[in-house]
Amino acid sequence: MEVVCAAGQVGALCVAVMLGLIVVPSALGISLGISEAYMWVLVKTLEWATTRLQKELFSHVVTLFSQGIIERDETPMEVEIARLHRADFEFSHIFYFCRKGFEAIVEDEVTQRFSSEELLSWNLLTRTNVNFHYISLRLTIVWVIGVIVRYCFLLPLRITLATIGITSMIVGTTMVGQLPNGSVKNYLSEVVHLTCSRILVRALSGTIRYHNKENRPQKGGICVANHTSPIDAIILTNDGCYAMVGQVHGGLMGVIQRATVKACPHVWFERSEIKDRHLVTKRLREHVADKTKLPILIFPEGTCINNTSVMMFKKGSFEIGGTIYPVAIKYDPQFGDAFWNSSKYNIVSYLLRIMTSWAIVCNVWYLPPMVRQENEDAVQFANRVRSAIARQGGLTELPWDGGLKRAKVKDTFKEEQQKNYSKMLVRNGSTESTCTGAESD
Repeated sequence: MEVVCAAGQVGALCVAVMLGLIVVPSALGISLGISEAYMWVLVKTLEWATTRLQKELFSHVVTLFSQGIIERDETPMEVEIARLHRADFEFSHIFYFCRKGFEAIVEDEVTQRFSSEELLSWNLLTRTNVNFHYISLRLTIVWVIGVIVRYCFLLPLRITLATIGITSMIVGTTMVGQLPNGSVKNYLSEVVHLTCSRILVRALSGTIRYHNKENRPQKGGICVANHTSPIDAIILTNDGCYAMVGQVHGGLMGVIQRATVKACPHVWFERSEIKDRHLVTKRLREHVADKTKLPILIFPEGTCINNTSVMMFKKGSFEIGGTIYPVAIKYDPQFGDAFWNSSKYNIVSYLLRIMTSWAIVCNVWYLPPMVRQENEDAVQFANRVRSAIARQGGLTELPWDGGLKRAKVKDTFKEEQQKNYSKMLVRNGSTESTCTGAESD
C-alpha cells in the first residue's frame, strides 16, 4: 500500500512539473530556456560525434555522400543534338542517349525525392548509417545512452504532451463550437488552435524560426507551402490560424475534424466530393470571398517530398482567385528526419520515428503576397509561386508531378519528349539540307 501511495505521489509530482515547466509556458507562448539548453547540448554532442567520425577511417564518406552516386553531365539535349549534327552520323552518337538512360536508371532526379535525404555526418540515429555506432567504443556508448534517453525519457514525455494537446484541441473546439457565430467565437477559436498547436510543437521538441512575419497570410487569402510532412500544418499553425482543406477521415483524425470544424470554418470534403473539381473550386472561392474567414492552407504538391526539392504545383489552387501567400518550409535533417515516406511507413510508424528523433528543427519564411498577373494562366502562376518558394528555401525546383510517387509516368509526358526530340531532328535536318542545296547551286 505504501509503495502504491509513493508511486502515486511521484506520478503527481511528475505531472505537476510537466504542467508547470512545459504545458503552461507552451500554452502562453513563452520559453523558460529549457529547449534552448537542450538544443545546445545536442549540437555540442553531434559536433563531437562528427569529429570522432572524421578521425576514424571513414572521413572520406563525407566526400562520397556529397558527390552522390554518379557525376552528371548537365549539357541540355538541344545543345548535344546540335553538336552531333555538325558532322556525319557516327555510331557513337547514340552514346549520349545511352548515358542519359543509365543515369536515369542509377539515380534519376525524381524517385530519389521520395526517400529520405542522406546526411553528411552521423546524427547518432540508426537511420543515417546502421554501422556508424560500431566504429569506436566511445561512439557506441554515446549511441546507447542516446537510445535510452530517446525511448525511455523523451518518447513517454512526448506522447503525454501530444495526448494533452490533442485532447485539449477536441474539448476546446467542441466547447467553442457551441457558441453563436460572432467575434467572440472567432477569437476563442483562434486561442484554442494556437494554444494546442504550441503544445503539439513542444511534443516534437520543435525549434522553429519564423522569418519575415510582416508577410504572414491574411484573412481572405490562400497560403501555399511546400510539403514535407503531415506536421507541416502544426508548424504553421504554431504561428497563426488557418482554415484547413482536406478529405474527411475516420478514426481519431475524423474526431478531430468534426470537433474543429464546429469552431473554425475548415473545408472538409467527402471522398465522393473531392474528385469533383468544380464543387471543390466553388466552395474554396466562397471561402476566399469572405474576408472575415481565416486564410486557407493548401499544399499544392499533393504529396510529401523529402525536404530537398519542390515539385510541380497543381493548378487548382491557383484558379480560385484572390491573393496567394507563399511560405517556404525547410527542415534541418541533422536533428531528425521529418519526411514522411507514406509508401514505406504508415502514419503510426512515422509518428514513432518522429517522436524518437532528437528534435524537429526548421525554418519558415513568409514570402511577399503574390497575385495572378494579366495574360498569366493558372499553370504559369503556379510555376512562378513555386520558383519563389524554391529560391527562398534553398530547394531544387523540379517540373515533375509528385503523383509519380505512386503512379507511372503518363504517356503524354513521354510523347512530349518524343515530339521535342523529333522537332530538333527535323529542324537540324532541314537546315543541313538547305545548306547542301545552296552549295550545289
